[in-house]
Amino acid sequence: MTRVAIVGAGVMGCATAWALSERGAQVTLYEQFELDHERGSSHGRTRIFRIAYPDAYWIRFAQDAYAGWRDLDPDLLGLYGLIELVADPELTSARALEECGVRYKLLDADQVRARGAVLPEGWTALLTSDAGVVFADRARYAFLEAASVDVETNSRIESTEELDADVVVVTAGSWIRDLVPDLPVTVTRETVAYFKREGSPPPSIVDLNAETGGHGMYSLHDPVHGLKAGAHHAGAEADPDSEAIPDPAIVDRVAAWVSARFPEVDPNPVETQTCLYTTTTDEQFILERRGRIVIGSACSGHGFKFAPAVGRRLAELALS
Repeated sequence: MTRVAIVGAGVMGCATAWALSERGAQVTLYEQFELDHERGSSHGRTRIFRIAYPDAYWIRFAQDAYAGWRDLDPDLLGLYGLIELVADPELTSARALEECGVRYKLLDADQVRARGAVLPEGWTALLTSDAGVVFADRARYAFLEAASVDVETNSRIESTEELDADVVVVTAGSWIRDLVPDLPVTVTRETVAYFKREGSPPPSIVDLNAETGGHGMYSLHDPVHGLKAGAHHAGAEADPDSEAIPDPAIVDRVAAWVSARFPEVDPNPVETQTCLYTTTTDEQFILERRGRIVIGSACSGHGFKFAPAVGRRLAELALS
């Protein structure tokens, strides 16, 4: 039986423990803080789940993850839909979705308004139904329960050499460079805000960035307050060992966007929060093996939805 140590019990570490347990490995999972700490990237109640991407590679990756979530527990997904809002229709995910055989629907302004949002004049809206949110905090525990793995909390690993294991999987989030110093990643501290919204869960909404094609602003269902919103990749570079409050300028920017997009939502935030992004220049993930070390890193602000697929890929690398 292969003995595998996993460093980092965020969602990717938990998913890898689950995938390794599926394959019969002996797993030990280490976490430098408590399980529900809020200093990393995996805390919070929800994350956007979507299949829609303008690149077919990511759609197929997301389809693998979708299958994994259903294998783990379908109730971890809230499929309320996702709407892309774009100033340039060429930036939608339509072509890639067609290539992958994924259904979508273009909405007019009235149809978007019926879903609680405003479509700016001249913009295009694309709806995918198999999308919405993954319930993040529940998901981490679901992976651990399915894996039957205990976590050694408050156990900071300073070097992979100190671990007595055949293979070490490093899923240390923004602390990855402490264990794999040469990784080309940037750490930023991002800010999200929560708003009071009544009624049934809304679809997730993303404004696509005209320059990059990636997310600019986004919103999603929050089971406590109603709506969570943020500005993607808006935060400054940060030291993960330091703590900081949410950025007031970003909170103001998000509140202004919520005011413009959601007329029925009170634009005064009821809660704010930070999280860390660990990002590569092209926002690709680093999933590779170096000797007995397997690296699972740099989810680049869009990784949570892929956790079951990432966990299975890291497990394959660890046992290969």
